[in-house]
Amino acid sequence: MAKRLVKGEKKLFGVCSGLANYFDIDPTIMRIIFIAAFLFFGTGLLLYIIMAFVMPER
Repeated sequence: MAKRLVKGEKKLFGVCSGLANYFDIDPTIMRIIFIAAFLFFGTGLLLYIIMAFVMPER
């Protein structure tokens, strides 16, 4: 069965946990990546908001 990228367990919108489940990593690591992207590059928040609306529910 093929993997699907869907929202996971929700803290805010479930984007980080959904991505973590898809890539088989810990959700905390994915959250740290998004925070670092926001702080260092300024793109993390925009990417998160876009993915919150685009990613399907389970």
